[in-house]
Amino acid sequence: MQLPPTFRILPCGDAALSVEFGQTVDPAVNAQVLGLDAELGARPPKGVIETVPTYRSLFVQYDPVATGFEELAAELKARAAAAAPLAKSAKRWRIPVVYGGERGPDLDDVARRHELTTREVIRRHSACVYRIYMIGFTPGFAYLGGLDPTIATPRRDMPRALTPAGAIMIGGVQACVQCLAAPSGWHILGQTPVRNFQPSRKPVFLMATGDEVVFDAIEPREWAALARAAERGEPVAERVPA
Repeated sequence: MQLPPTFRILPCGDAALSVEFGQTVDPAVNAQVLGLDAELGARPPKGVIETVPTYRSLFVQYDPVATGFEELAAELKARAAAAAPLAKSAKRWRIPVVYGGERGPDLDDVARRHELTTREVIRRHSACVYRIYMIGFTPGFAYLGGLDPTIATPRRDMPRALTPAGAIMIGGVQACVQCLAAPSGWHILGQTPVRNFQPSRKPVFLMATGDEVVFDAIEPREWAALARAAERGEPVAERVPA
C-alpha cells in the first residue's frame, strides 16, 4: 500500500496511539484505515488491547507493560505499509425512515434554507448511497459520508439536549444514523426504528465501518409495527445487494 505523505503515528497518552492516514473525508483514506484495522485484527501485535477505526485514522489502545510506544509504532509502520486497503463494502443496508412531522422536526427548516420542497429534500437524502466511515460518540452511532452536497447544512446554532433514538440527521456534509437518545446539534430529518446497537440481539452491532447505507422513505402508519419488530430483535434493516 502506498502511504500518503501525511501518514504519521501520534501518541495518545501513555497507553494508546493514533495512526493517521490523511486529513480529509475520503473513501480511499478510510479504506487504508480499515485495511490496517483488518491486518491487526488478523494478527494482533503484542500488547494491543483494542483498535477503533475512524474517518482517517486508527486508534490503537495497548498495554504499556507489554509494549512501548516506539516499539509498537515501528511495527505498525511496517504493517501499514503491507496492509491492503479495504475499499469494497462488505454489506449494504436499506433503512426505513419516517421523514418529517414529529419524527423529523428539522425537515421544514432544511427545505427552506435550500429553497426546496420537503419532498425534494427527502428525495435527495434518500437517493444517496452512504458509506459508514466510523461508529462512535455513543454505541452504534453511524457516521455517514456521501450526503448530496446540495442539502449539506451547517449544524444548529443551539444543540438539543436530547434527540431521540433512531434519529436520521445531517450536519455539515455528514449524515448519520443515531442509535441511542443523546444530545446533538445535527438536524433531524426523520427517524428509523432500526437500532444498530441492541444488547439483547445477536449480533449486538448490526452495521459496521465500511458498510453502506441507503434510506427508504416509509409512511408514518408503518412505524408502530416496525418498532415492535425491532424491539423483539427482528431484522428491520434489510440487507440488499451492493
